[in-house]
Amino acid sequence: MSAISLLICDDSSLARKQLLHALPAGWPVTVSQAATGVEALDRIRQGDIDVLLLDLTMPEMDGYQVLAQLREEQLECKTIVISADIQEEAVRRVLALGARAFIKKPADPVHLRQTLASLGLLDDVSALITRVDGERISFRDTFREVVNIAMGRAAALLARVLGVFIQLPIPNVNILEVGELHMALADAARGEKLTAVCQGYIGGGIAGEALLLFHDSEVADMARLMRRQDYLEMEMLLDLSSLLISACLSGIAEQIEVVFSQGHPQVLGQHASIEELIRINSGRWKKTLAVEISYSLEGHDIHFDLLLLFTEDSVELLTRKLAHLMD
Repeated sequence: MSAISLLICDDSSLARKQLLHALPAGWPVTVSQAATGVEALDRIRQGDIDVLLLDLTMPEMDGYQVLAQLREEQLECKTIVISADIQEEAVRRVLALGARAFIKKPADPVHLRQTLASLGLLDDVSALITRVDGERISFRDTFREVVNIAMGRAAALLARVLGVFIQLPIPNVNILEVGELHMALADAARGEKLTAVCQGYIGGGIAGEALLLFHDSEVADMARLMRRQDYLEMEMLLDLSSLLISACLSGIAEQIEVVFSQGHPQVLGQHASIEELIRINSGRWKKTLAVEISYSLEGHDIHFDLLLLFTEDSVELLTRKLAHLMD
């Protein structure tokens, strides 16, 4: 088989590195990389790209837009989507847009080889896995990709419960001082009244609090989606919080090989401004590793923000847990 030209498109340097590791050894392939959809399309327009391994959730131009543009411009390359967004509707949409296959992140090397073979791109599916040395990935980029995978799994579960398509963001991962955290919370609130649900977690010495912010103007619509008109408002929010927080934390825990114990979800404030929430809890949130995920429900004016606030002491332990991915 002649050499194949492969392009990996993903905004995460960790995800690109993981795909390089998963490629079969001895496969006659030349590999190039793109960090954005725009960059990938520019490279494909130059010609000679046979295979595209494409992420979905990216800034500027996401994977859906790349697929649509490939079709519109009739650019020929076999595209395999490799994404953390594993909603059934996401898979259906990418295949309808012309993707040849879908693989969930992180890509299983055996599944990747089998997929390549099924597309006639690989002769020997029993080939060994290659090992590629590369640059050290930063903690922030590494943990963001871990969260991205967990976020996708949580969204797939939520999509099944609500019967809607969840629009996924790129998660924000930052070390924040208490003042910066308050600013982030105020930005998430967008000036509206909120109900906030908090749930503590700990495992392997890693601890923190998950904070789910609901906009009061959207709570009634959320109850209708859950098909429970008799739901008490707080019961619905606590159930939804428990489901989403547990799914996201379990996705992180599985990747870093810990088990999180979770406390009971508690309502921090009901119909409260973000300033009131900050005042009530100012003693709890100091310097923290903050992960922000803003979920939106397609076709509905419903948004809610999940914040995972890891203690400052947890950062060193998380760094050790992620060391094998960073190197």
